[in-house]
Amino acid sequence: MPAGNGSQLRVAVFASGSGSNFQALAEAVRDGGIPAEIALLVCDKPAAPVVRRAETLGVPTYLFDPKSYASREAYEEEIVGRLREEGVELIVLAGYMRIITDVLVKPYDGRMINVHPSLLPAFPGMRAVRQALEHGVKVAGATVHFVDGGLDSGPILAQKAVEIRGDDTEETLTARIHAIEHELLPQAVRWIAEGRVKLNGRNVTIRHDESEFQKGRGTTHERE
Repeated sequence: MPAGNGSQLRVAVFASGSGSNFQALAEAVRDGGIPAEIALLVCDKPAAPVVRRAETLGVPTYLFDPKSYASREAYEEEIVGRLREEGVELIVLAGYMRIITDVLVKPYDGRMINVHPSLLPAFPGMRAVRQALEHGVKVAGATVHFVDGGLDSGPILAQKAVEIRGDDTEETLTARIHAIEHELLPQAVRWIAEGRVKLNGRNVTIRHDESEFQKGRGTTHERE
């Protein structure tokens, strides 16, 4: 695990769409709340709005067209090479809509996180918000978890819940979950950048400070 050592954690964000989580994280870093640097945006859709967000924020981009490669492994090998050139220590998947392989997972084992719009392990995969509404659950939410190569199956780092209202649609619930993600993802990256996170198998322990407990922030992870 990356640990706080007085230097800034170098982060690459992978995204495919609008990039609202990318922007929330980049702004939190810019405003000095996280001892990290967004070193690179990796995007598989060069026309995606997230690319314009990165340009506005001054974040370098690595853009690629998956159809130009013979396989997923082929473009992931190229991506890993670029990540190493940039000295990337942590990968953040934030709306990256590509299946990833061991070519990317193994070099960043324990150093890759994903944000997902459900309270995992409930409703992994695509259309998680729709799954929650169709299932009739009363509480939904967001999860930040480590990536282990399975379908949203890695160890859970942080979660936050949102109550489902009787008049919720997929659009209204998605909007409220996104607002939670915009808080939860920067918080999780800050914990990692400050060296507070310990990963032991499926168990994630976060060392909180007193002010976080007094304010009721964070998750119900064990205190060190």
